[in-house]
Order: sequence, then C-alpha cells, then structure tokens
Amino acid sequence: MNSQRLLNEQHRWFNSTAGQYLQVKEQALYDKAVVDLFGFNALQMGYLQLDLLCNSRIPNRFRASESNVAAQNNHLCCDDDFLPFAAESLDLLLLPHRLEFSSRPHQTLREAERVVMHEGYLLISGFNPFSIWGMVAGVKRLFSANKAYPWSGSFIGLARMKDWLALMGFEVVSVEVTCCIPPFERASWYKHCIFMDNLRATMFGGIYFIVAKKRVACMTPVRPLWKSAALASHLIPRPAKKNR
Repeated sequence: MNSQRLLNEQHRWFNSTAGQYLQVKEQALYDKAVVDLFGFNALQMGYLQLDLLCNSRIPNRFRASESNVAAQNNHLCCDDDFLPFAAESLDLLLLPHRLEFSSRPHQTLREAERVVMHEGYLLISGFNPFSIWGMVAGVKRLFSANKAYPWSGSFIGLARMKDWLALMGFEVVSVEVTCCIPPFERASWYKHCIFMDNLRATMFGGIYFIVAKKRVACMTPVRPLWKSAALASHLIPRPAKKNR
C-alpha cells in the first residue's frame, strides 16, 4: 500500500466511531508516558491526526510523515525505515502503528535503534492480533474484498514485538493494553459496553502500548588478583649468601 493511499484511509477511518474511540485512548497513554521523559530531541513518526508529543517537556519536538500533503502538521517528509537523523541523536522516538504497516518492519526497528541515543526511549503502539480487534481484522481479510485501514495491516503479536526489541538492545519498561471494547460502528453500543474498558487482560485489549529503553551493553571488568604474589619478587635476583 502506497503512503498516500494509507494516509487517506487513515483520515477516513479516524473519523469513524471506532477511530475516535481509539484516538481518545491512545492520546491518554502517550500523554501519561511522555510527560516524565526528558532530553533535547523527540520525534513522532506518522499518525499526524494526534499530537502525541503535546504533553512532552522536551524542547525540540518534531513530527514526520511519508507524505507532504499536510505540510502544516509535520516538520519533515521521510520514511520510517531510513530516518534523516544522525546516529544517537534522539532522546525519544514515537512509532504509533508504524510497524504493522511498514514494508520492512525489521529495518524500521534497526533505524530506531540507530537514531535513539543510549538510555533514550522508544514508544510503540500496535494492534493486538490476539484480541477481539484482531479477530475482526481476520474476518474482514477473509470475507471482505475491501481491505481498508486498519484491517489491511500485518498485526504483530506482543510477544514477538518484545523479542524484536530485545534483539535490538531495548529493555521493555512497561506494557499497557487499551481499547477493550470491540470496534463497533454505532456509538450507542460503546455506552452499553463501557464496563469492558476496565478489563486489562491482553485478549481484550485491541491496542498494546510499549515503553522501551535503549540499554548500553556493559563490559565485565577484569579485576586484578591482589592476593597473588608480587611479580617483582620473581624477577629481581636476590644477593647470594657469602660463605664464611
């Protein structure tokens, strides 16, 4: 799917009842996470319907997209698998729903590892395939000819995402699930199922939210053997005893 078509479908779906429900839930998660993360440079990649860095106290906040259509909403146009930033230049990187719609998700994560500085943070939100939302996506892919956003994405399981992050040197700090109400099209149905938002089991959460931290590989220091005999005692010749 080309970037322009994906962007158009995103705008269309986010105006739906399910899309608006998702935006409210995800905005709250990002607002809560970014407020306590500090540094100098932060980047939100895509998802320009929401300003996910609005609650951040980092001074330099950038927004990027593959398309330059909404130029007033973003600072640069680029692909998430090749970011125009120097290595270890970002303190915070946001990838909201990028990996399941990336043609090269592994390369996207490699780029994230490259540009995020040591002890910097990576925030990821993704659709949970092992949930009611994932079941809806599977049914639509099987029986619907119109595979529109977001059901056209390749949803990545939470366990697999954690494995990928570990391979890239990221430590998962926290995981939350949200959007426990199924993606209904009628707003009245959400009112009847509001109790489901209190269910935090992964199978009910249509969206998972990960806060990961880039760790520095530590080297084990080699300690000297202080209890060993001094090396000099074996090298310095001792004076010979005189015979009397």
